[in-house]
Amino acid sequence: MMLREINFDGIVGPSHNYAGLSLGNIASTSNAGSVSNPRAAALEGIAKMRHNLSLGLAQGILLPHPRPDHGWLTQLGTDIERASVSLRAAACSASAMWAANAATVSPAADTRDGRCHLTVANLRTMPHRSHEWPATLEQLKLAFGDQRHFVVHDPVPATFADEGAANHMRIAPAHGRPGVEIFVHGQRGGGFPVRQHVEASRAVARFHGLDPERTLTVAQSEEAVAAGAFHNDVVAVSNENVLLAHEQAFAERDHFYATLQRLVPDVQVIEVPASEVSLEEAISSYLFNAQLVTLPEEGMGLILPGEVREIPRVWHWLGRLAAGNGPIRSLFVVDLRQSMANGGGPACLRLRVVADPATVDPRFLVDEPRLSIISDVINAHWPDELAPDDLRDPELPGRLERARLALLERLELKELA
Repeated sequence: MMLREINFDGIVGPSHNYAGLSLGNIASTSNAGSVSNPRAAALEGIAKMRHNLSLGLAQGILLPHPRPDHGWLTQLGTDIERASVSLRAAACSASAMWAANAATVSPAADTRDGRCHLTVANLRTMPHRSHEWPATLEQLKLAFGDQRHFVVHDPVPATFADEGAANHMRIAPAHGRPGVEIFVHGQRGGGFPVRQHVEASRAVARFHGLDPERTLTVAQSEEAVAAGAFHNDVVAVSNENVLLAHEQAFAERDHFYATLQRLVPDVQVIEVPASEVSLEEAISSYLFNAQLVTLPEEGMGLILPGEVREIPRVWHWLGRLAAGNGPIRSLFVVDLRQSMANGGGPACLRLRVVADPATVDPRFLVDEPRLSIISDVINAHWPDELAPDDLRDPELPGRLERARLALLERLELKELA
């Protein structure tokens, strides 16, 4: 098998808007009521995927969900015409674009049965995301339907909140070697809710058949949550044997690092001191919500949002990182302003899967011609602007549904309609 890291990016849906639905996500709440540009948002995401392809990385996609979610509204005894303002906004949310919350993924090297396991996230904490998992599960079962190589699990029961790969890391020397899987759970920080429950993480580890001796559960620090790190991937990111984290990311960091060093002796922990980059600067720039990737030529690179350039101390620290003798040698800056304004950076938009691309449904993999097809549909059908008040327009649901259907038809995925 030819194992590769494949980044499955969520295509930004035509209902992308700024309704400020995510408590604890500072960017989301700060931009509530602003006018969004769904077309620009989706094209920014396509540009990021093109950039990844140019680096020699393997690239996949996950599709926008049906919006409005009429089935969810029916379960609540209403419909899009009669729904309250808050329910209408939740039913139209395009937040499934952030594929890091789609599922938690364990590669075949770590699992008892030697297959790649994916558990769809229940996202129960936030109403606007709690109804995503059925459509996500449908896509995952289609994309990873080869049961010789993949197992796709139903979500953890809604008793315990699970928000997927955004709270999961893996440290290992290379693909194909057993790794240490790290599940990061939240603690209450100020008035913000806990988004990842430790029992949900433990359940996922059991579903995946992971070795308990090589599975860690680690708590976020309360300081990080209070500062707006609603997911671990806002303060830490890993790749192969490298962990890049803020000094204040974890509650018991010394114990965590010592355990990691014991399990993976060649682990390289790169810690950003709070004295050089504060939590607030890290979170507002989304420094850690970067994609840390292995480059085909040599070394690793960080795919970063443009906002890192706007905070001098962050950009200065990154420059020193890339100029040093460590494993991270390259910085790549991409424009994701539309997604960033709603609280999602480069890492939020992708679900990382280690697998042989030949085992994945090819309709979920993209190259330059396929991205051009997607761009054509977006330019033809995605709204140019969308204000929160536009969600009241009785014509909007039909336009959103036709736009998504046009994309499914061009990608030959009509069974998801």
